[in-house]
Amino acid sequence: MTFPASRTAVVTGAVSERGIGRATVNYLAAQGWNIGIIDLDDAACKAAAKEIAAEYGVQAHGVGANVASEAEVRAAIDELEAELPQIVALANVAGVSSPIGYLELEPAEWDRVLSINLNGVHFATRRAAESMVKNGIGRIVNISSVSAQRGGGTFSKTPYSVAKAGVIGLTRATARELGEYDITVNAISPGPIDTDIMGGTLSEERKDELVKDLVVNRVGSTRDIAAAIAFLISEDAGYISGQTLNVDGGLYMH
Repeated sequence: MTFPASRTAVVTGAVSERGIGRATVNYLAAQGWNIGIIDLDDAACKAAAKEIAAEYGVQAHGVGANVASEAEVRAAIDELEAELPQIVALANVAGVSSPIGYLELEPAEWDRVLSINLNGVHFATRRAAESMVKNGIGRIVNISSVSAQRGGGTFSKTPYSVAKAGVIGLTRATARELGEYDITVNAISPGPIDTDIMGGTLSEERKDELVKDLVVNRVGSTRDIAAAIAFLISEDAGYISGQTLNVDGGLYMH
């Protein structure tokens, strides 16, 4: 089904200059997408949206919300929908890391990680899907992790792996249920990406260590993930749904 001439992509977790979300909104805006931003800080969201609109000549609007709160997410998407053209795409990028070992894990940390990394994806997907169903078209992309498929072995530990595995299950189930409305749902599973969620800016020494496990000779960039998101939300990707695309330098082959 053809996209409307003027369409909007909503991206969660899109304020941090070094994050996948910000790289994604920049990449999509350069392709002509209007941009909706959801992140914790309302003022930062609106500032980022203003910068994107000025640089790329698209419409952009930002709203502060905690993705772990369904009420806040619904209100944020309501506002974005009122301010921007038709929402065609949603990229669930917002997430947190968790380097705490399993035997040291407190209940509050478990709840925090799953609330943001899994519940947050559900809340945004559920609200966006309501509008996509009415419009008869939609693209949803969720960010999982190689940690979900390998059972950890990364900077983040068990609750992160569990949440990101849940994202893959959520992706498949919603793809099955929403497909009849011409909505596709896919996941991206990044490997090592040079972002602060890896425990801060990666040193060259740490990058060299990470590369030893890859079949390519570099750590991934946020642009690598942004480009994958852009493909999966494009008109050309309408026959791809329920899939997990590994963008990980060959770290996990299956």
